[in-house]
Amino acid sequence: MEAPASFEGDERVRLFCALRLPPETVERIVAWQSDELAGASGGRIVPAEHLHVTLAFLGHRPAAELDGIIRVLREVAAGAARPRLTLRGYRETRSVAMLAFDDEDGRAAALADDLQARLEALGVYERERRRWLAHVTVLRFRRRPRLRPALPELEPFVPSDAAAYLSRLRPGGAHYEVLETVRVGGN
Repeated sequence: MEAPASFEGDERVRLFCALRLPPETVERIVAWQSDELAGASGGRIVPAEHLHVTLAFLGHRPAAELDGIIRVLREVAAGAARPRLTLRGYRETRSVAMLAFDDEDGRAAALADDLQARLEALGVYERERRRWLAHVTVLRFRRRPRLRPALPELEPFVPSDAAAYLSRLRPGGAHYEVLETVRVGGN
């Protein structure tokens, strides 16, 4: 894939790679957000089209690196076992609320680890110190609301694809654009 025509080679773009959620999982999370999180004072619910499981957040990178990043994502996804994620619980950090998931057989973690290692070898990524956690961010806030919502009724799910995303920062929050999706291997 060539960098989109709207990018100049030396332009810096904000990028991340993530697993996409099946439509029925997104629908259930959105309904739960409406029921359980809508009243969070000062919180901003993450919209349906932004729900995902981040594999690697690259931050601002030169647009010229996009081809290599997508090539690595394709290679890793093609060779990965498809992960199966099961809801574990709700948690809050200082700026976001998330649904955390158990990762059957560590497949999602293995995919994330392989992707991060190859992106690091490419010179476009630096690993975070904390261990990777399968999670979906569902609410953003400036002040932690300390909610204790009932959990959504989610069946375990298997993401069938991953994507490279462009993240554009805007006054109302980041806006994500899928640059390319790749199938996650079927084994």
